[in-house]
Amino acid sequence: MNWVLLHKTAIYTEAAIIKGKLEENDIPAQILNKQDSMYVLTLPGMHEIYVPGQLKELALGVLQEVLSN
Repeated sequence: MNWVLLHKTAIYTEAAIIKGKLEENDIPAQILNKQDSMYVLTLPGMHEIYVPGQLKELALGVLQEVLSN
């Protein structure tokens, strides 16, 4: 399966909510935590959400709905 980047956020809770909404719509999703473990307490990390490439357009619609609420 070819996974593509859908969205980046510094807030893990936002990433988890988006992932949950994608999965509710039968779109598999993965969160990649890009935070450096040396800086957990001082610098925010970046969380990237990936979806299968063939479902990206559908996932973008779900993402827009989540971000508009």
